[in-house]
Amino acid sequence: MSLKPSQAEIMAPVGSYESLAAAINAGADSIYFGVTQLNMRARSAANLTLEDLRKVADTCHQHNIKCYLTVNTLLYDHDLVVMRKIVDAAKANKIDAIIASDFAVLQYCKDTQMPVHISTQLSISNYESVKFFAQFTNRVVLARELTIDQIKDIYKKIEAEQLMGCDGHLMEIECFVHGALCVAQSGRCYMSLYTYGSSANRGACKQNCRAKYKVTDVDTGKELIVDNNYIMSAADICTIDFLDQLLDAGIKVWKIEGRGRSPEYVDTVVRTYKQALKDLEAGTYKQNIESYFDKLKTVYNRGLSHGNFFLGKEIGAYSNIHGSQATQEKEFIGKVFHYFPEPKVVEIVIESGTLSVGDMFSITGATTGVELGEIKELRKDNEPIQKAVKGDRVTFPFDPYIRKNDNMYRIFNRTHFQDDGNH
Repeated sequence: MSLKPSQAEIMAPVGSYESLAAAINAGADSIYFGVTQLNMRARSAANLTLEDLRKVADTCHQHNIKCYLTVNTLLYDHDLVVMRKIVDAAKANKIDAIIASDFAVLQYCKDTQMPVHISTQLSISNYESVKFFAQFTNRVVLARELTIDQIKDIYKKIEAEQLMGCDGHLMEIECFVHGALCVAQSGRCYMSLYTYGSSANRGACKQNCRAKYKVTDVDTGKELIVDNNYIMSAADICTIDFLDQLLDAGIKVWKIEGRGRSPEYVDTVVRTYKQALKDLEAGTYKQNIESYFDKLKTVYNRGLSHGNFFLGKEIGAYSNIHGSQATQEKEFIGKVFHYFPEPKVVEIVIESGTLSVGDMFSITGATTGVELGEIKELRKDNEPIQKAVKGDRVTFPFDPYIRKNDNMYRIFNRTHFQDDGNH
């Protein structure tokens, strides 16, 4: 039987405390993050540290959401001591589960009774594999290449055989539903290792597949002409227009990619998928699909691929530029100097750029998360002004509670696209 919208778990990516707060405020049901070693975003995301584990776990559990720690790289013998230290710390600090792909981690988690989930890096693509891994886990992140029909067949067999995980509960299916899609099988790529000696499978991908290439015949010198120069840079996966089919396929956990992306990305994507689930339950989902896409396009993306593998299509959709295709971008304005809670007024010193009445903005912070707004009124020395420039100390009304030293950004529509370094 199909899952209900209320049964779906939206899992948000977290690479910083700002993203953590954004995920919580946006309504995520769970988050996943990495510490400084042995995770697939070791270099591309900010990452937290072992010392952060207790704070992350306590913060999540206070808001009734679960937290999962990634220890999902390939391990060499010299990594095993560090791996055990990370798993032990995760258990001591009440992290809900480890996400892993190396059998050494799976076995150690089993030995120490630390809950573990199977990463997509293991490319689980059939029911018998799910059945095998049930001895270690209650959840598998299936291979990204599976179609909805293939996933549904696995789900039906889990239900029919009442396949229980190691915790005595029915096995759960987790899938990536939004974010970057690697051209390699389940993200296992060797291109960066071959060209730079920097292994993607150990969290050190140089992302050189995102670059522009031309193909040349070494014998004749003739070049292959391709319509899209970024022939290995896949567009981001997006499933917002067929969430009903995900539920019908038995996908319980909906994972959003993007631990290296901004708090605004986390906030927007989580909110959009959560709203779509509410609309699905209310019967207003189909009519709002276009508006979901409009919202998702405002934040970092390499183009949205409308499902690709899920729907049995060839990958087909590639990014036609390097970097983001977001319809909006942000410019740093300054840090919050003070917030007056009684009149609900922000005071800020403009450090760069300008700020005008009518501007859209975002304020981000480790506790605040992301708050969005519009400048309705701007004052300097308690006198109304239309525009503030660098060096001005100004105030403006803003209802959500924010904090001193939060960062403020002006948000505006993009008129050109270029690499903004946010991979």
